[in-house]
Amino acid sequence: MPIADLQQAAQKIAGFLASLNKLGGMRFKYRITAGDAAPDPQGLEARTINVELAGPDVPLVTQHNGELLRALETIAAQMLRLDQREHELVSFDAGNFKALQAQEMKMAAETAAEKVRKSGVPYAFPPTNSRERRLLHLAFKGLPGVETASSGEGQDRFLVVYPEGKTDLPFAPPIKPRSFGRR
Repeated sequence: MPIADLQQAAQKIAGFLASLNKLGGMRFKYRITAGDAAPDPQGLEARTINVELAGPDVPLVTQHNGELLRALETIAAQMLRLDQREHELVSFDAGNFKALQAQEMKMAAETAAEKVRKSGVPYAFPPTNSRERRLLHLAFKGLPGVETASSGEGQDRFLVVYPEGKTDLPFAPPIKPRSFGRR
């Protein structure tokens, strides 16, 4: 179900960001575009509202692989009472982070596809969140000789690249990074 009133939704998000600046001590400038002005130039997101953040606190939202950026998207989607499947309708970006991330994923996809085509052996990416897996799946569309599938459960879900037509081949699960210190 699309967002019924884009102007009202944009105003809610603007109010949230103004509060974040005032009460949270953040220093953001923001530009909110909605409707036809908001489409993703890479065609990876089906967004109808785009929020571009600027200002001195941009590094804060892009560090740790953009966790805070994704958290702001989640909060905005919940404020607008969007269903989980509709969260991609609202997109936040800062410092062209998402475009750079998409470019990195495209390069990783091309490298993995070449490796799988040459070796005939499936390749498993490390676990990622659902949005990143979706972007990886999209990065593989149009790459000849390979196909992808997701495997695993919850936070351990990951993407596997197979030689085309050979999704029944066994694969080595990705190695989990070790965590040091307390849990």
